[in-house]
Amino acid sequence: MIRKPVTVKISNGLEVRPIAMLVQVASQFESEIHIESGSRKVNAKSIMGMMTLGLDTGDEVIITANGIDEELAMEKVEEYLSNK
Repeated sequence: MIRKPVTVKISNGLEVRPIAMLVQVASQFESEIHIESGSRKVNAKSIMGMMTLGLDTGDEVIITANGIDEELAMEKVEEYLSNK
């Protein structure tokens, strides 16, 4: 399992379209991927779960990836959230 703090750098924050894109990125991997914000932890492959976080540009989250392709999953989710 990998855990990593990341600052959201998507210019419009995580509104519906960026959340849908994040879910698409996360869904490419077999690993379980979760995003934590404050005391809430949601499945990054769930659009409804991600919507409940209400993330905005500059927010810090913790990404957790656990599974066979966790390293690549972490890299790609971090890349997306960091707007690289």
